[in-house]
Amino acid sequence: MRSDSVTKGMQQAPHRSLFNALGMTEEELNRPLIGIVSSYNEIVPGHMNLDKITAAVKQGVAMAGGTPIVFPAIAVCDGIAMGHVGMKYSLVTRDLICDSTECMALAHAFDGLVMIPNCDKNVPGLLMAAARLNIPTVFVSGGPMLAGHVHGKKRSLSSIFEAVGSYSAGTMTEEDVREFENHVCPTCGSCSGMYTANSMNCLTEAIGMGLEGNGTIPAVYSERIKLAKHAGMKVMELLEKNIRPRDIMNEKAFINALTVDMALGCSTNTMLHIPAIAHEAGVELNVDIANEISKRTPNLCHLAPAGPTYMEDLYEAGGVYAVMKELTKKDLLYTDLITATGKTVGENIAHAINRNPEVIRPLENPYSETGGLAILKGNLAPDSGVVKRSAVVPEMMKHEGPARVFDCEEDAIDAIKGGKIVAGDVVIIRYEGPKGGPGMREMLNPTSAIAGMGLGSTVALITDGRFSGASRGASIGHVSPEAAVGGPIALVEEGDIISIDIDNCSLNVKISDEEMAARRAKWQPRQPRVTTGYLARYEKLVTSGNRGAILEMNV
Repeated sequence: MRSDSVTKGMQQAPHRSLFNALGMTEEELNRPLIGIVSSYNEIVPGHMNLDKITAAVKQGVAMAGGTPIVFPAIAVCDGIAMGHVGMKYSLVTRDLICDSTECMALAHAFDGLVMIPNCDKNVPGLLMAAARLNIPTVFVSGGPMLAGHVHGKKRSLSSIFEAVGSYSAGTMTEEDVREFENHVCPTCGSCSGMYTANSMNCLTEAIGMGLEGNGTIPAVYSERIKLAKHAGMKVMELLEKNIRPRDIMNEKAFINALTVDMALGCSTNTMLHIPAIAHEAGVELNVDIANEISKRTPNLCHLAPAGPTYMEDLYEAGGVYAVMKELTKKDLLYTDLITATGKTVGENIAHAINRNPEVIRPLENPYSETGGLAILKGNLAPDSGVVKRSAVVPEMMKHEGPARVFDCEEDAIDAIKGGKIVAGDVVIIRYEGPKGGPGMREMLNPTSAIAGMGLGSTVALITDGRFSGASRGASIGHVSPEAAVGGPIALVEEGDIISIDIDNCSLNVKISDEEMAARRAKWQPRQPRVTTGYLARYEKLVTSGNRGAILEMNV
């Protein structure tokens, strides 16, 4: 056991004295030490129930013969951080979470780990840590929020952001907005649509690191507590069988995750996180493969914001395993891969049933024959851009319009809410990428303002930043190379015609190569916006969005 280095032998007497200070018994020290990585805090709605999940996991570990020991992971609520300097601190926490978990796990010689995340950066950050550490590990999230109800219709967080845009357009009163404000987020849990948190928790099942229901059992259901107990017991089985994260998270498992991603219509942020997790697992995953997978993978689900169904509906319909079972009808998944259940993918999903073909479309009747995400390329995005195709209205799948150029999110929002953006425009928000932000802010405020102003079917938004999973419409993010390193998005001028063709995966500015070269010759890098603290260090190390915004020593 790894923990022998701190619990066994005369040289470890000082170590044992410190365990004694914790009140641990000799019997506890003779069992495997299992680290419980809890993201519990009192600021994130998706994490406020993780104390109960943690207690259940501890009970499961103890029942199976292990000694559970809790340590924390940080978390940022993207909704609360949205639209101000706080959003610069969202994506960057993914690497802090990974690094700090590595430090705690190795410093204290844990034999196994149970990861308890729930929201946007905790799930990928802890998956990255699991891949890096390669210690027997299982995941159990806090679960999704139930949908809210406003005027008899199910609603979620994106509804209130769009309500603010409608208020600016004069189509909602303050009282109308207050009704949304008070009812769209009715319970604890990760926000109720197929946003980034729920996308990543569902993909944790698909990749094989979480048990059935990890992504879909609502946070307030007692079944979530039972799942947590089973996760605690399961890590002991993984330890006994020596099944480790890199045994599970291999190249084929990442292909499975991307395939399920396309079927579910997940957040565009998965195109940042999956490559970053793969990198930690020793698998180099080029995002270009997403289009190949999309071509053969039908989109089976339209959860909010793409459609009127929510995570609780996906759960009742059979969950992630039911979606995976549909995909096996055309042999779209590798089913012989080992998972954290101790069984193969095929064994896991053998019992799955699609209980609601309106929520999970059968493979023979999909929403579309292609997947929910698309990678775009062209002279505006030589490396890549990404769009949630399943959340784009048909009339915006192909669009040309004049560029309206802004060098930060705040200026764009002022223009949108000030009525300066009109039908047909293409809003460009640049210098918001991983380096340029720094931190690659999400653009839920401008996308919601566009929708709320009634422009969602006529205006596109392009950025080297990224979008919340709650965004909808022709919102193209992760444009790489980013403006801060001289990418073509830095060279776009007001009024340039932008050409978008999502079906053909192209994104171009209609200027000549000679004009592009002339502009490039005049371009000068901008001084960093932040020069001290963690963001300044992050800016020095981070790579472009097309590489998952991973950190490298020499870039």
